[in-house]
Amino acid sequence: MKSEILILGSTGSIGYAFTENLISKNIPVTILVRDLEKAQNLFAGSTSVEIIKGDVQDLALLKEVAKDKKVIFHGINYPYNKWFGNMDLATEKVIEAASVNNAMIIFPANVYNYGTLPIIKEDSIENPCSKKGALRVEIEQMLRDAAKVGKCKVLNVCLPDFWGPNVLNEGIRPVFENALKGKALPYMVRTDIPHQLVFTKDAAEMMVRLMQRGLAQPYEKHNYGGQVQPNMKSFLNRISRLANAPEKISIFPKWMFSILGLFMPMLKEVKEMLYLFDGTVILDDSKVRSIFPDFRETPLDEAILETLNWFKKRK
Repeated sequence: MKSEILILGSTGSIGYAFTENLISKNIPVTILVRDLEKAQNLFAGSTSVEIIKGDVQDLALLKEVAKDKKVIFHGINYPYNKWFGNMDLATEKVIEAASVNNAMIIFPANVYNYGTLPIIKEDSIENPCSKKGALRVEIEQMLRDAAKVGKCKVLNVCLPDFWGPNVLNEGIRPVFENALKGKALPYMVRTDIPHQLVFTKDAAEMMVRLMQRGLAQPYEKHNYGGQVQPNMKSFLNRISRLANAPEKISIFPKWMFSILGLFMPMLKEVKEMLYLFDGTVILDDSKVRSIFPDFRETPLDEAILETLNWFKKRK
């Protein structure tokens, strides 16, 4: 069966989970990757994946690969310090590629658009309090505008912080690696308040369900929040226990990012996002849960053990 789905960002956190979900359902996919070896290692043994080497910024190649696709998963991401001039340009090119076949773009969004708003609904007013949040607002407006004029269809799925296999950002990777080494688990700012997190496999399942359901409108936005942890201390200690490690946590305060940001561009960019760890922001996902009342998250201990095992095999 020929693939009708193009996945961009398949070797990244959420793109990997989305790809794996479709593979598990025997749905063929095409992935466009810069790192061919990494992709071959991640999806070794799968006969459902067509791997094409290339860069999303190569518009001619992207349009050629996308010309017969009905769905394009836009999971492209860059390091924080490379967002500007890359994330927006990549999105413009994804829209152009989708316009060839009026494809559906699936866009995993985040909460940055809404600043410190404590409860976020699909129709909440966007009010970013960071440069990166302002950029996300611009990107989502690009997608809305493209859908409005008929260039493509857009399924926008807003997610909170995510964790799981192949989530290698500096907020998650050291947590699981340190747990396996019996070291203190690092976390930012404070661990005594509720924090919403989504296991990437659950996010992928929700996005696949929405994709298969289809769109009633050219542009649809859905929140999916995963689970709210009562506090991060209990969540992190749970990881340590399941890894048979001591329950130890190392908290990095705000001032540390101010100092280290003077020398490390990436940490300077992280600094403006610390408000998300100093307060609680919750996605209201009652709409999507009403659409799929049978949906259930992966049991927490099962999800943690699966993630620990993935990182153990990666070593």
